[in-house]
Order: sequence, then C-alpha cells, then structure tokens
Amino acid sequence: MVVFRIAYLSPMSDFKKLDVWRKGHALVLNVHRTTARMRKGEVAALRGQMMRAAMSIPTNIVEGNGQEGPKEFARFIRFSLNSSSELEYHLILARDLKAISTTDFDSLSAQAIEVRRMLYGLRRTLVAAPKKRGRNGQDVVN
Repeated sequence: MVVFRIAYLSPMSDFKKLDVWRKGHALVLNVHRTTARMRKGEVAALRGQMMRAAMSIPTNIVEGNGQEGPKEFARFIRFSLNSSSELEYHLILARDLKAISTTDFDSLSAQAIEVRRMLYGLRRTLVAAPKKRGRNGQDVVN
C-alpha cells in the first residue's frame, strides 16, 4: 500500500515533489527510449499513441496539482489513470505485434502498473480529503 505524505499540494507548490509524478516522468522517458527503436513504418501510429498515453500521465498530475482543491485534483488523477490503462494496452499490442521485446514489455508494463497503483492511492487520499467549511460552518462543495 502506498502512503502519501502530502495529500494535496497547493497550486503554488512544486509538483516535482510528488513521487507519483517522478515515476510517471521516468515511465515516459523509458517509453520514449523503447519507441525510438520501433522503426517499422507500420507501427508509426502505435509509437505515437504510446508516447501520447505515457506523456499524459505526468502531464495530468501537473495540471491537477494546479487546481484549487483536492476534488479538482482528483479529476485530473482520473485522467492519468485512464492514460495508464491506455498505455498498458498499447504495450500489449506492441508486444503481440513484435514491435517491442518481451523484456521491454515486462519492464514498461511493471512500471505502468506501479504508477497506476500510486495514482489510485493518491486519488483515494484526495477524495477522502476534508471538505472546506463555509462561514456558517456548512460544507462548501468544490
């Protein structure tokens, strides 16, 4: 189980302090290294899709961190989760088409799954974050 020390960083905080962003960024770099070796013309579209899905994971973490509250941040984490699932499928397809090696697939797939688990943990923490209280003491919906 992943434990988060910081449930929500304010819009002015540094997203680079989030472990899940760091791991997502490392995943993008590794996907890039692998797709750069996919030179066959027939998998050019797949290369592009793999990179877009991979880049979307940390990008949405960055965008979400810039939001005003945990509810909005959680929405962007959902986008990252969706992209991690999309990337995992693209990796399966690339392996089955023999566009990437089994070793590359195993490594990248394990990374994608680890990032997705961290994203689920962060989202769970954000969704459980205490609500803001208005002046009259009632919950404010974000």
